[in-house]
Amino acid sequence: MSTQSAFHRGVHPLLQLLLPGKEEAVLAAEPDQTLRQRIEELASKSTEGELTEDERDEYEGYVRANKFVATMRRQARRMQSDKAS
Repeated sequence: MSTQSAFHRGVHPLLQLLLPGKEEAVLAAEPDQTLRQRIEELASKSTEGELTEDERDEYEGYVRANKFVATMRRQARRMQSDKAS
């Protein structure tokens, strides 16, 4: 089982409790401009190999958060699709 599949399997029960009725809000949620700029800055520094240890930790946190958000959105889309069927 891949890491992504295991992660999805682990959070699926929680998402089933949190998402019903909130699919649209989850799909519409976006980070604020300040956060987007910070992530872009860290991504650029990462590409250039210029992250400090603290910045690397911060960036890894954002990457993990992004994976969780992607999982939530994927589940929200599935729930919407199931309602439409």
